[in-house]
Amino acid sequence: MIPHRRPTTGRTTPTVTETSAPTPPAGRYGPEPTDRSRRLRLAGLVVVVLAAVAVIAWLGIGTLRDPVQWKDIGYRVDGATSVDVTFDVTKAPAATVTCRVQALSQSYAQVGLRSVDVGPGDTATQRVTVTVPTAEPAVTGTVETCHLADAG
Repeated sequence: MIPHRRPTTGRTTPTVTETSAPTPPAGRYGPEPTDRSRRLRLAGLVVVVLAAVAVIAWLGIGTLRDPVQWKDIGYRVDGATSVDVTFDVTKAPAATVTCRVQALSQSYAQVGLRSVDVGPGDTATQRVTVTVPTAEPAVTGTVETCHLADAG
């Protein structure tokens, strides 16, 4: 059996050559960058990065410098008359802090407030649960603020 051959038409197949990507017309997207503009752009980027690092460091140092920190852990609404709020307080183990704990209604109105002293402990972080009496039904409880007891 003879293999089937395509008939030739006298046409040649185009040759594929490698070419670089087309370049846009000069000035279409602004002036061509120069060495000076590249250096200025790099200097601007360095300034922005250094400013961002400085802000992050400033915020971090401010947080570490704060002698009292707190974190809400949870709450449990006990009917229409009270809310149990659980939170962690981080402070110097020998320090005493006063925390204001609030209960909020569905419209974010404060419907209960209680101050609680957290005294010296064995560790820097202590977990506290406090019952906040409410004047009307609450939907959440949270720590409003904590400060050193002698700092007012």
